[in-house]
Amino acid sequence: MSNDPEALLNEALAALGEQLRVDRVFLYVRDPARGRGRIALAWRRHARVPDPRHDWQDDTGELPRQDPLFRAALAGQPSVYVPDVEAASPAVLSREFERRTFGHRALVHAHVLDARGQLWGIVQPCVFGQPRAWTAAEQAHIEAQLPRLLPLVQAYVRAQTVP
Repeated sequence: MSNDPEALLNEALAALGEQLRVDRVFLYVRDPARGRGRIALAWRRHARVPDPRHDWQDDTGELPRQDPLFRAALAGQPSVYVPDVEAASPAVLSREFERRTFGHRALVHAHVLDARGQLWGIVQPCVFGQPRAWTAAEQAHIEAQLPRLLPLVQAYVRAQTVP
């Protein structure tokens, strides 16, 4: 078994994607000290699903103003389960931002927080083309994974050269 954080995180995303039967699961990682992050890893059910990975970006300026979900994550609020982007309240998310940036229809915005409430990552399972109810069992499973992912995310970020 590998000790490589990237390999372990990729395995965790794939397992989560298969267990939840979703189209994609990505991991946004961030360096809280620098206020920079990126979508670093993504599992996709098939190649037709868009790959959202991108380079490091500042994430404490414009992004929280555009994206209420990201604003909630930075504030250390609980994870958000969205069954239908098209029916969600503007207080929860920006439909236009979600459409333009991700294109998914239902998503989970699961916050990887340390004991001080600092955001280290966001795990985002999603489906395209139709709404999706997230069951209590699925929510409990996702929430149980977050503390397990924290040390891997931290090790991954610390091994990166964050510009």
